[in-house]
Amino acid sequence: MLRKAFPDHWSFLLGEIALYSLLVLVLTGVWLTFFFDPEMREVVYAGHYVPLRGVAMSAAYESTLRISFDVRGGLLLRQIHHWAALVFAAAIGVHLLRIFFTGAFRRPRELNWVIGVTLFMLALAEGFAGYSLPDDLLSGTGLRIAQGIMLSLPVVGTYVSFFVFGSQFPGHDFISRLYPMHILLLPGVLLGLVTVHLILVFHLKHTQWSGPGRTERNAVGKPMVPQFTASSAGLSLMVFGLLAALGAVAQINPVWVYGPYRPDQASTGSQPDWYVGFLEGALRLVPPWETNVAGHTLMWNVLLPAVVLPGLLFLVLYAYPFVEQRLTGEGRQEQHLCDRPRDRPVRTGLGVAGIVFYAVLLIAGGNDVAAAAFRVSVNVMTWTLRVLLVLAPIAAFFLTRWLCHALTDEEREHLREGVDTGDVRQTVEGGYEESRRPVTTVRPGAPRPQLTPAPRPGARTGTPSPEPPEPAPPSR
Repeated sequence: MLRKAFPDHWSFLLGEIALYSLLVLVLTGVWLTFFFDPEMREVVYAGHYVPLRGVAMSAAYESTLRISFDVRGGLLLRQIHHWAALVFAAAIGVHLLRIFFTGAFRRPRELNWVIGVTLFMLALAEGFAGYSLPDDLLSGTGLRIAQGIMLSLPVVGTYVSFFVFGSQFPGHDFISRLYPMHILLLPGVLLGLVTVHLILVFHLKHTQWSGPGRTERNAVGKPMVPQFTASSAGLSLMVFGLLAALGAVAQINPVWVYGPYRPDQASTGSQPDWYVGFLEGALRLVPPWETNVAGHTLMWNVLLPAVVLPGLLFLVLYAYPFVEQRLTGEGRQEQHLCDRPRDRPVRTGLGVAGIVFYAVLLIAGGNDVAAAAFRVSVNVMTWTLRVLLVLAPIAAFFLTRWLCHALTDEEREHLREGVDTGDVRQTVEGGYEESRRPVTTVRPGAPRPQLTPAPRPGARTGTPSPEPPEPAPPSR
């Protein structure tokens, strides 16, 4: 078991970055729980931050200020925790993209793909919950949007809102209800699923790039002890150091600038963290569509972008491995070698189209800030992004598919004719030609030149050559 082989390639380290970011989140989160007060009761601030002295605020916001200004090292730990949350969600997202583009979700790893998508969804929920706990004006604006999403649910919307907030928004119970979700329930599910995910990775064998000596029946790489353990430990220290440096020098979420939450106010230029920015963008792009049915109003401008769209996105992610294997017939046998994205033009095109779709929504989530920065009309920018949301993914799909075919055709040409050397010579006929040399360096997973010359076109192979005639007997 200690000699288990782990393939040595940088793309396989993305999941480890997420794991070590989660470890930083747990350690810093445990420390923060000793000082945070998850209460909505009203207090008057009397701490070291002079501009807010004498201001009425919730106990949750006051304890956040106390952590930032009165507790030794509190601001550093708060910012490390927040940066780790951003890196954690980003690492899971990029890791999922690596799995998708290389086809590492195929049999027998469908369950691990489902677990990974679930972890990504839980990471988004956990990040939003932690982002909302300080009860500042920025997070309160986000909670007001979340309450509007709940109210958009037909028939049950008001019941869901009252169940979550305990009364009319904002109520007095929400922070005390959200706090155990953030520090206990969601982290417990995350840690449990991560454990199952790692057990399956260990049991099913790691995927690897194709190459000499690498087949569907083996794994070539570093043994777990000591090489892989040493490199993984070094990566963990790099992640810890980078997050500590970000927490020390890069300010994030300065809640004292926003002030305490008040229902009659909204902060200018409110932008959520990047991982929920696509929801904000979807809400801003959908026109104000409403329908009245039997005295009930269906708010399509909220229901479609904030409930239906995320549900469809995650449904597509969950179902894709099974649909692709059904269409290609690859579900009948196990796949342990990674695909290069260029060798799967349709899958790669779909993935790039999804990334472009997400990017347009993310840009739309800050359309007011972008419009002010570039001095353009918000309405013009909104309509431009609406058009791009439809056309840009389609264009990205066809362009990516064309590039994949072009790259594979170029590789075949190099294997067939060799690589240009730059040496030009004159032929007998008076023309010029460039000499070529055989391909010697090949990237992981790329096709390799044949060790023996290929048979001539049309020649038969696999049959023995005729025996040479026996010599004639000597004459007397």
